[in-house]
Amino acid sequence: MFLGKDLLAWLVLAFGAAMCVGNVLAVVRPPQKVADGSLPQAPRSRSFAMAAVGFVAALWALLSLVS
Repeated sequence: MFLGKDLLAWLVLAFGAAMCVGNVLAVVRPPQKVADGSLPQAPRSRSFAMAAVGFVAALWALLSLVS
């Protein structure tokens, strides 16, 4: 199989971890300069909800790879 039999689990792990880290960093470190038409800070509730979804996906993929 192309790139191994666990390709889907590795992709879910990568996207889930990136989703979790990216949303947490968007709340913790907002951008220095705000572009026109954008928010000065990321919405907290939505960012933490998306971070939780990413964490669950990454954890699920990691447990699938370990077992």
